[in-house]
This record gives sequence, C-alpha cells and structure tokens, in this order.
Amino acid sequence: MAFLSARRISFLAVALLAGNAVGGAQTVQTSSTSLPAATASPLTGTISIDGKLDEAAWSKATPITDLKQQQPREGAPASERSEIRILYDERALYVGARLYDSLGARGIRAPVSRRDQLLDSNGNNGSFNSLTTDKLVVILDPYHNKIDQAWFEVNPAGVRGDQFNGDPSWDPIWEAAARVDSLGWTAEMRIPYSQLRFSRDSLQTWGLQILRYTDRLHEQDMWSFRKLSEAGGPAYYGSLTGLVIGPQPRQLELLPYVESREQFKYARAGDPYHSNAYGRVSAGADIKYLLTPSLALDATMNPDFGQVEVDPATINLSAYETYYQEKRPFFVAGSSAFDFGGNSCFFCSNTSSLDVFYSRRIGRPPQLNGYVNDVADFADTPDNTTILGAGKITGRTSGGYTIGLLDAVTSRETARYVTAPNTPEQTQQVEPLTNYFVGRVKKDLNQGATTIGGAFTSTLRQLSDTIVSDRLRSHAEAGGIDWNHRWAQRNYSWIGSVLVSDVAGSTAVMNATQQSSAHYFQRPDRRVTTDGLFDASYRPNANSLQGYGFYTRVAKDNGFWLWETAQNWRSPGYEVNDLSFLGRSDYKWMNANLGSQWVTPGSWYREIAWLVGAQQQFNYDGDRTDAQAQAYYENMFLNYWKIRSFAIYHPTVLDDRLTRGGPVVMRTGYKFGMLEISTDARLRAVADFQVQYGRGVNSDTRTLILQPGLALKPAANVFISLSPTFVADENAAQYVKSVADPTATSFYGSRYVFAFIKTRTLSLDTRVNWTFNPNLTLQLFAQPFIATGAYSAFREFARPRTYHKLVYGQDIGTISRTPATPTTSAQYTVDPDGAGPAAPFSFTDPDFTFRSLIGNAVVRWEYRPGSTVFFVWTQSRTGYDPNGNFNFGSQQRAIFRDRPTNVFQVKLNYWIGR
Repeated sequence: MAFLSARRISFLAVALLAGNAVGGAQTVQTSSTSLPAATASPLTGTISIDGKLDEAAWSKATPITDLKQQQPREGAPASERSEIRILYDERALYVGARLYDSLGARGIRAPVSRRDQLLDSNGNNGSFNSLTTDKLVVILDPYHNKIDQAWFEVNPAGVRGDQFNGDPSWDPIWEAAARVDSLGWTAEMRIPYSQLRFSRDSLQTWGLQILRYTDRLHEQDMWSFRKLSEAGGPAYYGSLTGLVIGPQPRQLELLPYVESREQFKYARAGDPYHSNAYGRVSAGADIKYLLTPSLALDATMNPDFGQVEVDPATINLSAYETYYQEKRPFFVAGSSAFDFGGNSCFFCSNTSSLDVFYSRRIGRPPQLNGYVNDVADFADTPDNTTILGAGKITGRTSGGYTIGLLDAVTSRETARYVTAPNTPEQTQQVEPLTNYFVGRVKKDLNQGATTIGGAFTSTLRQLSDTIVSDRLRSHAEAGGIDWNHRWAQRNYSWIGSVLVSDVAGSTAVMNATQQSSAHYFQRPDRRVTTDGLFDASYRPNANSLQGYGFYTRVAKDNGFWLWETAQNWRSPGYEVNDLSFLGRSDYKWMNANLGSQWVTPGSWYREIAWLVGAQQQFNYDGDRTDAQAQAYYENMFLNYWKIRSFAIYHPTVLDDRLTRGGPVVMRTGYKFGMLEISTDARLRAVADFQVQYGRGVNSDTRTLILQPGLALKPAANVFISLSPTFVADENAAQYVKSVADPTATSFYGSRYVFAFIKTRTLSLDTRVNWTFNPNLTLQLFAQPFIATGAYSAFREFARPRTYHKLVYGQDIGTISRTPATPTTSAQYTVDPDGAGPAAPFSFTDPDFTFRSLIGNAVVRWEYRPGSTVFFVWTQSRTGYDPNGNFNFGSQQRAIFRDRPTNVFQVKLNYWIGR
C-alpha cells in the first residue's frame, strides 16, 4: 500500500519484507513467533565465483528450500523450487543458489543494468522508473540485534545490488555471479567479513532473510514469512547458526584519485578573469579504516564530485530556498548514520521534517558571491567552497549504540573583482574558514523495538572581515533527542524528536536573521513575546537567537485498520540553516488520519487502500494559518495496473507569510485533486499518467499539472525514461514588492504590492541507461526547461486579515507602464490614491521567460572491484527574456542559440584494501 509523504505530495511505498514461516534445517521460538533457522557449513576446498555450482563443497551444505509466497498468493508455497546453500571460511560467507523455473531459460527475466539500479524493483511492486527482474536477495543481521539489514542481491545477468538499513549508498566490496541454464538459473555470492560489522565471539549466530523474485509470475517468495499487513524487518528474520569465525585483520581501504577537468564557456568581451577555455588537474584520496571491530573511519582529502549528476532546473517565486538532494558520494555514503527523528506519515502536506543535517551546506557556493556580483563589473568568484578535509566515524557497538560523527573543514575563499574597466582590482572574502561538526548516537533497547538517541551539530566560522561578519553568523549549534517505540508485535508506534537551536553573531547579521523569510520577526502585528522557553520578541540589537522544534506521532502502522495522529512544531526563534534545512518557523501543525488496507486479492483487485483525515496549523500568535481535509484511494487491479488518487479541501485561512514581513492577511482556500494511472511495470513499455487540478475558493486561482511518463525497455541492457511535466498556474496574490508609505496606516506605513500571475512551465526529464555489462555503463540525462510568468492587475490588500484586494487603476489609484528601451527595462508607475497624499512609486515590469537545457553523460567502468574510471561530459545553456509570453516554438529555438558551458572530466580511482 502507499500513502503520502511530507514536504511534497508524493507516494510513500510501505515495504513489508520480513518473515516468520517454516524453512531451513530447523525452527526456533522468538517471543510468540515461530522463526526458521539454518546452519552454515564450513568450506572445504575453494570456490570460484562464476555462477556455476560445480564445486563439491556445495553438495555438503544443507539447502534451504521452504519458501512461501508473500505475493501474489499470500502464504502459499513458492511456485518454483529454490535451493539456497550457505558456506563459510575464515574470511568470507558464501551463498550458492539453484533457482528452478518450470519454463527453463525461457522463463527468466534478467535486465542488465548498473549496480544498485534494481534495488527499487521486485517483480511485484516495480515502479515506473525502475526495472523489474528475477533476483535473489540475501539479507543479513550480523549482530543478530533485530535491527540491522545488510542487503545483498543478484539477478540472473549478474547485476548486483546492496544497501544497509535501507541506504543504497552503501557499496561494500563483494562478488556475485549468475548463470542461466535449461533448469532456470544459478547464483553464487562471496561476502567478505571485512565488509560487515559483527561481534567477535568465536561462535556466531546471525539474523537471516532470503527473498526470491520471479518477475513473469509477479511473485515474491520469502524464507522467514510475514504477511503484507504485518510488521516485518530484522525482528522477524530467521537465524543463521554454525558460524565459527576466527580473529579478523584490521580493515584498511585507500581510494586515491586523479581527475582532469576542462571547461569551455563563453567569456564576455573585456573580462580579465575568464577565457573561453579553462583546464585543471587535481588529486585526492578517500580512506576507510576499521578503528574497532564495530567503528569505521571514513576520511577524504580534497574530495572531488565531478561524476555527480547535475541538479534539475526549477523556477522558484517564493521567498524560500529550493531544496536539492545530496549526490556527492562522500556525503551520500553512510548518510543513514546521521538520520534523526523520522517524520513519517501516511498523508501529510505543507509541513517539513525535523532534520539536523543537510550536507549540501558543506562545500556550498560561497555565500557572498552575490554581494560581489552586485558591486562588480567583472568578478572572479569561486564556484564552490573548497573542502580541505572531512572525516566521519560510523558504526554500531556490541552494546547496541549506533554512532555517527562527522567533521569537515572548508577553506577561506576570496573573490577578485573590478567595479569598472581600467579600475584597480579589489578582493573580498566570500566564505570564511569554517568547521562543521555533526554527532549522532542512538541506543537500541528491547531487541530494537525501542530506540533512544541524541544529536548535536556545530558550525564555527572564523570571521575577520566586517562585511562577512555582518552577513554570516559566527557560530550555530543545535542539539536534541529522538525516540522510537513499537509494541504489540510492532503494529503500533510512537516516535518523536525535540531539537533546540542557538545561533549568534553581530547585531547586523542577527537582525537580518530575524527578518529572514524563515522568521519574519519584524511583522508589525506580531503579539507573541515568548515560545514558552525563549524570548520570541523582535530584538533589532540582539546578538543571538534561540528556539526549538518538536515532532511526535502515534500510529497503528500495520493490520487492516490504520490510523495516525501527529504534532509538528517550530518555535519563532528556531534556526538551523547553517547546517540543516529550514523553510520556516513559528508554527504548530497537527494532523489525524484513518484508513484501511485490503492485501488479499479479490475478484477484481489485488490491493486496495483508502484513507481520510484532516490537518491544521497555528502560528504562535494563535492564528490558524493552515487547514485541510483529505481523502486518499489506491487500487491495484488483477492485471497489475494501479490507480492512485486523492482530494484535498483547503478553506480560506490567515497567512502570516504572504506579505513577507508585513501584517497578516488571508490566503484564499482551494479544492485540489490528483489522479494517477500506471501500467504493469513488467512490460517493455510502461506508462504512467498523472493529472493534478486545483481551483480557488472565491477567487480565480487555479492550477493544472500534467505529468505523463513513459519507460521503455527496447533491450535487456537499455532503459529509457521520458518524464514530461506541464504546469499551468494562475495565482491572484503573487508578491511583487513592498513600498514605504506613511499614509498606509492600516498596514503600519507600508504598501504591499501583489499581482495576478499566470505561469507556464514545461520540462522534459530524459534518462537513458545503457549497460554494456554490469561493470560498464553509460548514463545520459537531459532536461529542457521553459518557464514564463506574466504579471497583471497589480493590487494590494484592502486591509489586514482579509482576502479582498484592490486593483490599481480599477478600484484605487492609477497605474501606467513605460515600455522598455535599448538601455532600460519596462517600468510600472503607481499612484495608489490618485490625487490623494500618497506618493507615486515605480517598479520594473516583473514579467519573465526563463529557459535552460542541462545535460550530463557519464561513462562508468569498474575495471576491478572497488576501482572505477569515469568519463563525464556536462553541458548547460540558460537564457532569459523580459516577457511572460509562453511560446514553445520560439523558446525551443532560442535554447540552442544560448551560449553553452561545456565541462569534460576524466576521473580515475584505484581501490587498495585488505
């Protein structure tokens, strides 16, 4: 089943993948649940990992054969016979599998892809952007702590996948191979102990789960069986006994790299800092060292991120920062060790997670580049802040503590610039020397059913320039606790987290912090002076700011009936943007949902889920700033087509953000709906179509979003995804600017100018994955993007706390437009009260057309285990026109007239390990 997740309205697949059925050599009792057990056999001789089960050692191991279906016939014996054997020696665990198929080789589905690309598909719930496949999955819980999931999978083409506790960035060095024959297919795995964390007892018992996916049957088989409606995970894995493991050498891995980068970009005439071509060669290294049997140190020197895919283009007309996913390998790997809180929900919108760490703050583009570009004619500004070094310690101790420590130092960055031709060059520090620290610890209790943890972050900047100290905070800290408790066979849960933040700096930067879009302390009608713990009044002369965030959720997560209720608060002074991501503060959000699920197939469906609920939000003044009622429905038919839909009713509410620091007004309510239809993910051509439509209550606001998609599989080693998006939006309250006017007494001496805006956005995300073999791949990404905004009927609110607006030139005052000239932009001039005392004011015509074309091509060759060479080409083109006319044909042609930036990179690394 699937409901909706926070921050964006999107679908969250609830994976229920663990078991409690018969299998292996014996059965043991854990609590009240019968769990299977298997015995590993010692390896005699050697095994070549070639996918052939032709070594005599395999015949001496007792096979695991009793798998049951979780889908499509829940609890029935597996349709196809499986034999999985497990061996071990002093350095590694070995898995050998004979997976029979009644159709022989004709029944096998085995797409060829890069590593980890098949993790999101499983023959039953394959999504639009994934490949479905036959595969074998072995999941280990080496500490047998009922928590860890070290996931290893292989498909019949030899494509490997791995993840740790759901984190696909985990890339251990291990081997796997597979063969297809007349009986079905066979697979072999070798998993070195050096890639796992476990106790040092001589006699070991590990948690074990085995899954088999048979794509043509849409079947998922499990060894340790659990129903779809039941809680799963490591607490319900079977056990692997008989492992006798001697002392292991201390793990050390070194990954040095060398990279060549060539950039070709048009330079403006007379630019003293840039030419049309630029090249460099750099080197660095990543190091992994096992400090203890449980804790590993990962360090990087001069990290390079050249092989990373570019960020997609977006258009943002709000006052808030755009959130981008982390893609840099050093920060992605092991990121789950720093997860905090866990703000999950069945259905929630217009709220955000309580996070402690947003790794893109480290190595970001220098924060004062914009200041230099505003005052300079020509400037040489750094693209990114150099990371001098970074290290992290992660792992889980035998006492049940999960630890994550990260420290990174970024260098001082300086820009050079001239303010006019033939003037002296000036320099300006654009980013100070900065230290970032993240600490995370979590204690597991009650076999993982209960966890309690804490987190602490620190940002410390060395400020020696008043321009910098007036714009960047000198230090920032955040600390808190979180918990997760599950009971009644883990069907019920209570999760929560609390964070307290503290930031400090000069009075200038702290005043700017209070006035930022995250806080708007300067709002003239604010009444709150305390959040219950800290001062929440506007203090222009303050040099520090404190606040807290809070989240808690109680829910029934499994079974036929499902329900949840949650609270999510941010006090006015809560500020974590130095090392985390915060859109806004000053709210108390709450929700409740009730639903149910049918997971046993009926006469016309395979799965059905529905939900109804509501949410609302208040600021700390007590104003209700959000409210909605929602209903959700999802259905999978017998042919594996899916329908998802939801409807939202949002009444008119107060809005303390719309005037961007001004008094509270009202935001018009709306009705919104979504319908999505997707076809069977096993087909060579998979279609997905989503339409969203919203219409304002008592206004002409409306939104239409069309997202058709097509995934093509023309060959076993080629996957093509086409995902166009068209958005047509009309908003009657788009903020333009504020103007000081002492006659505007009802708005405390300012006028807040809004407009009716029509925006049109069209983009096409195109991805091609061409896999020559599992170790050699070509990835292509391209995104043409066009966005226009046409402003009209400029207006202001009639008075605070109302949604009624007065249009200039119609309801009040006059407005005129001065056309653009070759040297000036078009201007609007407004006299808000005609012959009255208010002074006229002017502003630039805000109409816009933005276009871009970004593309990325990456050839990745893993020429030996852990060692990779990348060939990367990135191109970007951008253009801008000062009009809001959406003309696809002309803008499409204009994109290819825009001057491109081309970057060519070659990166080679070499894994050295033991």
